[in-house]
Amino acid sequence: MRKIVTLSIFLMFATSYGQQIDPLLSSDVNKQEKWVENRMSKLTLNEKIGQLFMIQAYSNKGKKHTAFIKKMIRKYHIGGLIFMQGTPKKEVKLTNLYQTKSKIPLLIAIDGEWGLNMRLKNSFRFPWNMTLGAIQDNELIEEFGKQVGLHCKRIGINVNFAPVVDINTNPKNPIIGNRSFGENKHNVTKKAMAFIRGMQSVGVLANAKHFPGHGDTSTDSHKTLPYLDFTLERLDSIELFPYKQLFKTNLASVMVAHLNVPSLEPKPGVPTSISYKVITELLKEKMGFKGLIFTDALNMKGAANYAKPGDIDLAAFVAGNDILLIPEDVKSAVKKIKIALKKKLFTEKRLNESVRKILKAKYWAKLHEFTPIKETHITEDIITIKDKLLYKSLMKAAITVIKNNEGVLPIKELSNNKIAYVKLGDSDNFTFTNTLKKYTQVDIISDENIAGLLQKLKSYNTIIIGYHKSNESPWKSYKMSKEEITWLEEISKNHHVILDIFASPYTLLDITSNINTTDAIIVSYQNSKESQEISAEIIFGAHEAKGKLPVSIKNIFPEGTGLSTPNLMRLSYTIPEEVDMSSKLIQRIDSLTTIVVDSLMAPGGQVLVARYGKVIYHKSFGYQTYNKKQKVKLTDLYDLASVTKILGGLPMIMKSEEKGLIKLKTTLGEMLPYLKESNKDTITLKEVLSHVAKIKAWIPYYLETVDSVTKIPFHNLYRKQKSDEFSIKIARNLYLKNSYTDTIYKKIAEAPQRKLEGYKYSGLVFYLFKKYIENTYHGKMDVLNSKYFYSQLGATTLGYNPLKKFKKEKIAPTEVDDYYRHQVLQGDVHDMGAAMMGGVSGNAGLFSNSNDVAKIMQMYLQKGFYGGKRYLESKTIDKFNHSYYANDSIRRGLGFDKPSLNPEVKASSKYASSNSFGHSGFTGTYTWVDPDNGILYVFLSNRVYPTMSNNKLGEQDIRTKIQDLIYEAILNN
Repeated sequence: MRKIVTLSIFLMFATSYGQQIDPLLSSDVNKQEKWVENRMSKLTLNEKIGQLFMIQAYSNKGKKHTAFIKKMIRKYHIGGLIFMQGTPKKEVKLTNLYQTKSKIPLLIAIDGEWGLNMRLKNSFRFPWNMTLGAIQDNELIEEFGKQVGLHCKRIGINVNFAPVVDINTNPKNPIIGNRSFGENKHNVTKKAMAFIRGMQSVGVLANAKHFPGHGDTSTDSHKTLPYLDFTLERLDSIELFPYKQLFKTNLASVMVAHLNVPSLEPKPGVPTSISYKVITELLKEKMGFKGLIFTDALNMKGAANYAKPGDIDLAAFVAGNDILLIPEDVKSAVKKIKIALKKKLFTEKRLNESVRKILKAKYWAKLHEFTPIKETHITEDIITIKDKLLYKSLMKAAITVIKNNEGVLPIKELSNNKIAYVKLGDSDNFTFTNTLKKYTQVDIISDENIAGLLQKLKSYNTIIIGYHKSNESPWKSYKMSKEEITWLEEISKNHHVILDIFASPYTLLDITSNINTTDAIIVSYQNSKESQEISAEIIFGAHEAKGKLPVSIKNIFPEGTGLSTPNLMRLSYTIPEEVDMSSKLIQRIDSLTTIVVDSLMAPGGQVLVARYGKVIYHKSFGYQTYNKKQKVKLTDLYDLASVTKILGGLPMIMKSEEKGLIKLKTTLGEMLPYLKESNKDTITLKEVLSHVAKIKAWIPYYLETVDSVTKIPFHNLYRKQKSDEFSIKIARNLYLKNSYTDTIYKKIAEAPQRKLEGYKYSGLVFYLFKKYIENTYHGKMDVLNSKYFYSQLGATTLGYNPLKKFKKEKIAPTEVDDYYRHQVLQGDVHDMGAAMMGGVSGNAGLFSNSNDVAKIMQMYLQKGFYGGKRYLESKTIDKFNHSYYANDSIRRGLGFDKPSLNPEVKASSKYASSNSFGHSGFTGTYTWVDPDNGILYVFLSNRVYPTMSNNKLGEQDIRTKIQDLIYEAILNN
């Protein structure tokens, strides 16, 4: 009775299936048919039987294996090879060899679910399906399929056994898991369709596996025969759903799994891969599939345990399979098939049916016109910039925020947010922590026991916990240990915790009881460098989160959970092509920085280039000094010199103008009453900032404080130790008398004006800005700059007097001073006047690394907005980035330098737009932004080491030559 009911249900569901249009037909179907029939007419019985077999081939084995494959081709006329381990280069050589030995072109296959790297070294690895299942834009999946197809085609592969279309409804599935697009049948189907469309568009046969569905198993068919006790209704609605939809398309092939499914095959223990009911009656007849049908590997225990080699192959063919994948004994199989044919267990018509399909597939793959595969430039063709860009795009679209209490993500507030990072898991985390540190200070905290760790974390507001597991393969364990779960729980009790999972989302299954104590959870899926980098960028708002969970985490996070987060417009980090620039051309910067070091223009430095808010070149070069003991790091600080003018003095002036405290027509006498009645009284702010105020270029104040012969500082003005009266630090063991600051201001006020009209660069007024700012805002200038700008920007290295925060080793030495301070200047400002102001001035005094300079410059480029905050109004930036005296051939904006109006003067690149602006510094620094082209550029060096008499850097215009390269690297420029 049960069998009758089962059969009637089977027939009922069968009526819903249609017939697939033959997916193996080529565009020139008449020529294809003629070629196939011509081949068929010439094939012997042995050659026909040989076409059914696809055997394993390796490109990392020796001559003995190669001889074996050649023998199999010659003696048994095998129809195809599936390449396993090896390298693309060796595989191409062997494919060319094997194809020449075969009468009929070989169908070459691979398991390349996430690209060639699933099997081959030295090839590109894309994300796993579970990661891709989180993506909402299926056009990206199609592009992924296309790229995988192009890689396959390049090395002579015609069939890629992908995609996996199993619905992974069982979290304990040991073999599918990360290989599935997820548990939602609609999502899996749409992803599979997109992948197939992309791969087959470039001439590589796709393969949907593992029919009828391997997603809800807790055993591995490589080791045993999984048992699926599901009703037909269940199978039809879940497992078979993708196939029903895919058969409406041009899906070329299917792989049948080794499964025990009693509702499909009532005979006990018969694997689906050798079931006539499953393959012929269901797959071919009722579901109407017309493409190639492959068995899963016949050496897997799920099949091999059922019958002996040869017998299992015969059973698989009789069941309806076209290609017998990885047979254990071809000799025995051929013998058994020939005997079965004689005994009429199947007809030659049945044999011809499969052989015709195989030949049609070979024609479809253009094997009828096979020419040897090109053996040069393989690596360059299968590991490309396009692949890297696509990988990044896939990860950006996949990473998923599933919890975000009170909008903790992205982290907006940086100034009063002390952040720590704690690592869980046993895999690499360098890229993640390195990227986190690019946004603000993030301290890496660790301890051998939880008590010690909690003690160290007491002073922190936010804890980022990264759980990092191996990215080597999708089968690696992703589970947290009991100890790690306890640590997560304890840390979460008293801190804001952001948990980032660089592993399968199923990791969360074991920690659901502790989820309530975490503020935010990110699923980053994989522990690749790209995933780590992009996830860190999402945490700080350089990218928005877009992904949605492809599987459910109990009833806490349903499949489809995914919270969007905003883009705060902070800098992100990528490769040049993402912003339409050439990696090859941008790398030419390396040659110029090499010249800088080799020609003794500077011991070393840093270069940063960004476009459209994305950093595409960020490198350090050379050493801190010419003794070459300490290489420059990207975290090292440099004395910015006059770049301070636009990063230190000017921001507070712009803020004051914006608030209405001053106007461009405000006079210096109005800003600083002590200048009333002086020759500076009626000079306007606009005139001062444009350098047309006839103010003296500079005053060497220090010369009057040292002996003119010995250069030794006068004792009445200096002390070696700090005291109440001598508290202005000039350098190590050198303190200036406090009252001398008034002398400096007096000298500025009394300095005679130039008689000539017109432009003359002067830094004197920026000394005065310090006085104005501190009087107006009732605070120290360095504190105010940090409060209103640097700390909120996350520019943690940008500031004055860096020795108060950083070790000397992190600061590049500036000069060996033998004329005033008589010591190596390292962390004390080089500019003598700024030093006499205690290291804090509007004209000089700032130190920074290139990354933090870039943050404030990007804020300018984004018209005053950065990191979700508005620092200055757009109109303010425009107002100060304007050349008010351009009609008088004066290029300067208000404080900002602008492109030269005279070709002889190299203020910036010859390609820089008229809207671009920036500044250079005496110590060998330079920064510039170009709104028209979205370009940001930072160059830091200590060219004045060991002496400022060395100006080769300026004489060779290296900084602007590098800037030229940046523009030249813009594609289609």
